[in-house]
Amino acid sequence: MAAPRTMGSRLERSIGRAISRRRIFPYLAAVTLGLALLSGFVMTLVDDKDFPTYGNGVWWAIVTLATVGYGDFVPTTPAGRLVGSAVILLGVTFLAFLTATVTSYFVSSEQERAKANELEQREAADKELRELLQRLESRLAAIEEHLKRSSS
Repeated sequence: MAAPRTMGSRLERSIGRAISRRRIFPYLAAVTLGLALLSGFVMTLVDDKDFPTYGNGVWWAIVTLATVGYGDFVPTTPAGRLVGSAVILLGVTFLAFLTATVTSYFVSSEQERAKANELEQREAADKELRELLQRLESRLAAIEEHLKRSSS
């Protein structure tokens, strides 16, 4: 029983690394391609009348996952329609994840740019403050020197 838990945690770590490194798109593309290949194969098994070749099944799966749906190949058996429904849902989910990933990338890029600008402004303000403090220190040193000479 420990193997599935280890497998799940490995998958979770891999997904976590992909997200933190902003490299989720290749994983999404690979999973979608795998789904297209698998869906095409399954469709040739469950609806061999409408999908006589593996190529037809894969073409249908790609078109369906992309939510284009040309209609040149359409499942007519109940099992084919069930597989088709699942593929449609997976395609919509993929597009939602893709949109979220791209949007997240743009938002984080903008946040990083804003943070860099803020840091630049803070550094400029710190530099100005240091220069002001140095001028004050030198003026105070001059005043102290003047007071020493006056009192002696």
